[in-house]
Amino acid sequence: MSYLRLAVCVIGVYSMFLVRISVPFQSIDGTSSDKFNSPLFLGTCQSFLSCLSALGYILLRRKSGQTLTQTLGLIDSSKPVTNGTANGTANGTTNGSAKSNGHTSHHHDTPSRNKSLLLRYFQCSVFITSAAPFGFAALSYITYPAMVLGKSCKLVPVMLMNVVLYRRKFAAHKYLVVAMVTLGITMFMGFGKEKPSKASKNADLSAYTQLIGITYLLINLLIDGATNSTQDEIFARYRVTGQQMMFWINLFSTVLTSFISVLPLPYIPVLHPSNSGTELQGALEFIRTHPSVIVPLAQFALTGALGQLFIFETLQHFGSLTLVTITLTRKLFTMLLSVVVYNHKLTPGQWLGAAVVFAGISVEAWVKRKDVHAKRVIQEKEKARIKTL
Repeated sequence: MSYLRLAVCVIGVYSMFLVRISVPFQSIDGTSSDKFNSPLFLGTCQSFLSCLSALGYILLRRKSGQTLTQTLGLIDSSKPVTNGTANGTANGTTNGSAKSNGHTSHHHDTPSRNKSLLLRYFQCSVFITSAAPFGFAALSYITYPAMVLGKSCKLVPVMLMNVVLYRRKFAAHKYLVVAMVTLGITMFMGFGKEKPSKASKNADLSAYTQLIGITYLLINLLIDGATNSTQDEIFARYRVTGQQMMFWINLFSTVLTSFISVLPLPYIPVLHPSNSGTELQGALEFIRTHPSVIVPLAQFALTGALGQLFIFETLQHFGSLTLVTITLTRKLFTMLLSVVVYNHKLTPGQWLGAAVVFAGISVEAWVKRKDVHAKRVIQEKEKARIKTL
């Protein structure tokens, strides 16, 4: 069942991302060179629709007799539930680490539990809202291939922030898998023939300029790592589902970005590229003068909302390391598919990088299979012992 769930999550994340990147934002109507420059409004549309999608999903899955607060995950669990054994192995933690770190969801004081949980959700929404501008800003100072190479190392900050912020321990093979996947994807991207982005066409970037871009990129990666590790912490400490987390994080993100969008901010690169008015005014004015942008906006928000359902399902059952591995290997599998379909050529370095990634994934699959087999042997022995009593 876990393999089938993982396969569904992988297919869902891949398909939604591939559909999303085809959304036509570069040219709105084929005649105008104007571009939509309201990233906060775009983020608000996506988070709002994602919030509604999560709410619809959890209401459809609602059990009879449940109150609304229980349905939304705001409940007091009188029995201690430790995710160290149920989810800890899937998240890469060693057995019992959740116990040793105090990660149990044994909270008798419901208001205190809810306040702590909602603060964690709000923390994630702040991280998500603040990470994107640094990623966009980095592209103004470094080439797109450099950006892709930096993003290919995302597994490292995710694991690092898990260890630093929450002292989470991982099984030894996880460090090997992260190192192999990071090395393989770096090789795959580095030996490719990516073209620089438009921002870097003028191009001889000075060392100082590249340093600024790399700094922005590192900040983006660290904030992303903090987001993923906080989400892992929520699953380890509280008994919530992925869709409940998705609902609250997107609700807070919608409120946060909406508030910022109506503030009369000065010119801020990426975050507020207009010199006058508010972000909301600029977005609504652009939509009024370019009504054809409505369809791409809806497509972007819808694919993001549906994709998040698969993302949070993966987070809940397999952890952030597995999720980041899926998102990072998406481009690798897409390019390998293009070799078969369109007869594209990969360099020897790219083939070597792909081999290293597959080797890392194979190590993870072999260890999981070994663990499952060991558990089955123990269960069979326990059944045999009970029969002899």
